[in-house]
This record gives sequence, structure tokens and C-alpha cells, in this order.
Amino acid sequence: MIGKLTGTLLEKNPPQILIDCQGVGYEVDVPMSTFYHLPAAGERVSLLTHFVVREDAQILYGFGSTAEREAFRQLIRISGVGPRTALSVLSGLSVAELAQAVTAQETGRIVKVPGIGKKTAERLLLELKGKLGADLPLTGSAAAVGDAASDIQQALMALGYSEKDAAAALKALPAGVGVSEGIKLALKSLAK
Repeated sequence: MIGKLTGTLLEKNPPQILIDCQGVGYEVDVPMSTFYHLPAAGERVSLLTHFVVREDAQILYGFGSTAEREAFRQLIRISGVGPRTALSVLSGLSVAELAQAVTAQETGRIVKVPGIGKKTAERLLLELKGKLGADLPLTGSAAAVGDAASDIQQALMALGYSEKDAAAALKALPAGVGVSEGIKLALKSLAK
């Protein structure tokens, strides 16, 4: 019903924000990945939303990108995964990291998200296989390459490498490498 909100950001209280749209204040729950990229209070903001109506509540969830909203929608389709759990997953992992975990069937990455146990992680990986990450850019424009480098570095840091080691491994990668291939190559270089 409500697909997008554009207005003035009034309050930021993680994970909830308040957006003033023409005099109406909307409370929106956002994943931390979106929260960290929000402008300062008083600035203009635009978020894609997903509206959930339950017997006891009507809740708006906001996302900074189409990929985040689509990942959220894929997650809530899974039995036993509600909006709060989906928000936790997207707060703990970027869409690219989640897609990589699904592609590689890495339960360990999903279990690191607070509130996700081994059985839920296995169900997530099984249900999302083939549905998430198929449209993620592997090579392409400079923006995609920049995003890939950022995602590779974040993945390496999530695996326990320091920012310095991850940055050094990135420099050794060939130009235009995709995220999954870049992670494999970076791990090989770090293992030496």
C-alpha cells in the first residue's frame, strides 16, 4: 500500500526513524545497513517501504535500496521468519553478503546474526537458494566495481581479518573482479 516515503527526517532512534511527509509523521523501522546511511535529522530523506498489517499493529519498514527491500520480502516469505527476524538479518549482513552466504550455503555466516539459530539459518539458505543474488552485478560499471570492492572488504572483515589486511588483499585483486570471485582470490592471498 505505501511503497515509498519522501520527507524530512525528524528522529533517529535505532532501529526506528520518524519521517515528516507533508505534516504527517511516519514511524519507520529500518535495518542498520539503511540506518547508517541516513542523513542528519532535519535533512530530506527518501526510503522504499514495505507495509505490514497485523491484527495488533500496522508497521512500516524502510529500505535505502530496492535490493534491500526485495531481500526483506524474500526473507519474510520463509516459514518462521517474521519482519523482525528479517530486519535482524539485514542489519547483520548486507544484501551482497547474504547472497554470497546463500550461494556458498554458509550456515556459519547466518548464525552470527543475533536471534538466528542453526535450524533457522539452514532453512533460510535452503529457501533463498536461487531466489537471492541472481541479479547482483558481478562485473560491470565503475560503481558496480566500487561496490564489489566494498563488499569484498566487508566480507573479509566479517571473517575476522583486520581492515588493514583486507585493504591489502583488495589491492592485489584484478580490476573488475566480481564479489564472490574476489573473496576467493583475497582469501587465497591472505592464506599465504
